[in-house]
Amino acid sequence: MAEAKTKVNDASVFEFLDRQPEPRRSDGLEVVEMMKKATGEEPKMWGPSIVGFGKYRYRYESGREGEWPIIGFSPRKADLTLYIIPGFSRYEELLSRLGKHKTGKSCLYVKKLADLDREVLTELITDSVAAMASKRV
Repeated sequence: MAEAKTKVNDASVFEFLDRQPEPRRSDGLEVVEMMKKATGEEPKMWGPSIVGFGKYRYRYESGREGEWPIIGFSPRKADLTLYIIPGFSRYEELLSRLGKHKTGKSCLYVKKLADLDREVLTELITDSVAAMASKRV
C-alpha cells in the first residue's frame, strides 16, 4: 500500500507564508492565529503547502490509514483553502452568514478573508476543532 505523501515536517510555517503573495500571506497569518487559538497547538507544515494544527488518525474501509491535521489551510493560487475535517452538513446556518465562499467535501474555498465575517469564521473553526476532539492523537 502506498505511503501518504502529505506528512508533518519541520519546515517553517512562517517562512512558507512569507513567500506567499498578498493577500495570501496576511490572510494566512490571520488564519494561523485563529486556528492556534482554537486548537491550543502550534502550526506545523504538512507536506510542502499545508499548514496544520494537531492531528488525528484515519482509517478507510479499504484498510488505508494515516494521519492528518485536525484543522488546517493552504494558501493556494486560486483560493485560500481551509480544511474543515467534519465537513459542512452540520454548519449550514453558519455558512449562510459566513460571506463569499465555496465548499467541497471538507474544504472551504475563499478568495480573501475580507469577503468573510471573521466572527462566523472563528465560530466555524472552533466548532470544527471541538467536533474532532475525540479523534485527536
